[in-house]
Amino acid sequence: MLSCDICGETVTSEPDMKSHLLIVHMENEVICPFCKLSGVNYDEMCFHIETAHFEQNERERNFERINTIQYGTSDNRKDSTLQSRMEVNSSIHSACASNHPKISAQSLPKDATLKHKDLYSDNLTESRKFLKSKGKQCDQTKIKESIYETMYSAPECPFCGKIEDCSQDMETHVKIKHANLLDTPLEGCDQPLYDCPMCGLICTNYHILQEHVDLHLEESSFAQGMDRVQCSGDLELAHQLQQEEDRKRRSEESRQEMEEFQKLQRQYGLDNSGGYKQQQLRNMETEVNRGRMHPSEFHRRKADMMESLAMGIDDGKTKTSGIMEALYRYYQNAATDVRRVWLSAVVDHFHSSFGDKGWGCGYRNFQMLLSSLLQNDAYDDCLKGMSVPCIPKIQSMIEDAWKEGFDPQGASQLNNRLQGTKAWIGACEVYTLLTSLRIKCRIVDFHKSTGPLGTHPRLFEWILSYYSSEREGSPKVMCTSKPPIYLQHQGHSRTVVGIEERKNRTLCLLIFDPGCPSRDMQKLLKQDLEASSLKQLRKFVGNLKHKQYQIVAVEGVLSSEETAARRQDSQIFTAEKIP
Repeated sequence: MLSCDICGETVTSEPDMKSHLLIVHMENEVICPFCKLSGVNYDEMCFHIETAHFEQNERERNFERINTIQYGTSDNRKDSTLQSRMEVNSSIHSACASNHPKISAQSLPKDATLKHKDLYSDNLTESRKFLKSKGKQCDQTKIKESIYETMYSAPECPFCGKIEDCSQDMETHVKIKHANLLDTPLEGCDQPLYDCPMCGLICTNYHILQEHVDLHLEESSFAQGMDRVQCSGDLELAHQLQQEEDRKRRSEESRQEMEEFQKLQRQYGLDNSGGYKQQQLRNMETEVNRGRMHPSEFHRRKADMMESLAMGIDDGKTKTSGIMEALYRYYQNAATDVRRVWLSAVVDHFHSSFGDKGWGCGYRNFQMLLSSLLQNDAYDDCLKGMSVPCIPKIQSMIEDAWKEGFDPQGASQLNNRLQGTKAWIGACEVYTLLTSLRIKCRIVDFHKSTGPLGTHPRLFEWILSYYSSEREGSPKVMCTSKPPIYLQHQGHSRTVVGIEERKNRTLCLLIFDPGCPSRDMQKLLKQDLEASSLKQLRKFVGNLKHKQYQIVAVEGVLSSEETAARRQDSQIFTAEKIP
């Protein structure tokens, strides 16, 4: 009885064995067990499995890069092959145990039989490769002879090519010299191993490793090329997106800046929407349309306005006189909670009208200050023949001061033009106008808080010192000859006409507000003035919490030389700062 060394099938005679080898192992087609690739020779199939199906081969508990090639056989032949391989594996174990006493069946893992069996089948697979190549070159007779010679000639190692005298010696050689292909390496094996630096695959031949690494490098080079193309495209797209984002951002910033600029122009009356005259007419027309003003009243007021503008004198329709006298009487007869009070010189109250509502507070406060100076004999030389001017006239007077050389920086900020606009004026413009009229004054800038919670107690102390420095004595009510003080803060201005010292030693300013209408101010003229009526005038330290306050205080008359010197100083405008 003869047993096939390839599949383990048993036949009765040598001719039957040759027929078996030809039919079963030579005529069948080599097929990849993973993707069913066919039509290639044995070497090409081995290389295909090692490179294309390495991961699947690993999952099959391999390092069997050659023996995974399957042949199209029946189920019965597969079973007989498995049985035969188990028998061969048993002989391998016996040979290894006899040659290497340290290795025994008990020292091997339970699945070592199958793993060693698979390795041994590698040797048989080499025989198949040889048979396959021989079958393609010879006729049928020569094939049978070569098969016989292969089966019964001296065996050759499929790994290193060494020829042994018998199969048992070859088995021993494979187990000893090529044990690195097994899961459990044998002691004493010094065969060099080559690890793939990229994927960790173990190779026993340097040339195979080189081919394997070359495949990695080709794949890596292709991937890097694709990455560079993708990266270049991504960078270009990112650059385009960034440029578009920057363009939109600049456009949005430009739009916001323009909106803010236009808002400031409207807020400060520089939007070319007309001045006092145009606003007065529009507002009166609105009143007529709403039924609040009779058309005849509209025409009468329009005529009065045109006459006032022509003469440059305020028509007095927003003026309230006699308030300072009424305050003097009240403090003399009442105000039991007040220890002392200082009042400015006589001053008239002016409030905003249809023509300057929303922007004319600075002009109205100048009118209040000028009304006091006009009633003070000390300023007759400076203001001889002058009356309280209307707002357009005040604008013209400031423009004239700019033309004389006062405050060129302020003039530039307002485009050297006030007439016909609703431009706001502040402490600098009031100082400029008074100085051009030869009236001595000073600007004091309380540029930051000097008390808790954003208050300005130093401002109150300065005003007290201003009014109390004129006369000694201790009467309860002090009527001074000091003009009122122009008080400016962000968005509004008012006029300080006195200061109270309370019995608890706190200070309280008395302030005229141009935003307060005449009907409210006239309540102060009553004989039986009540303390509640003064609520609109009184401002305690806790009531003034703006970040910055500026005051313009009148101190006398300038000579021509002093006026010229101050005009020169105003080229770079500076103010006294406290603190």
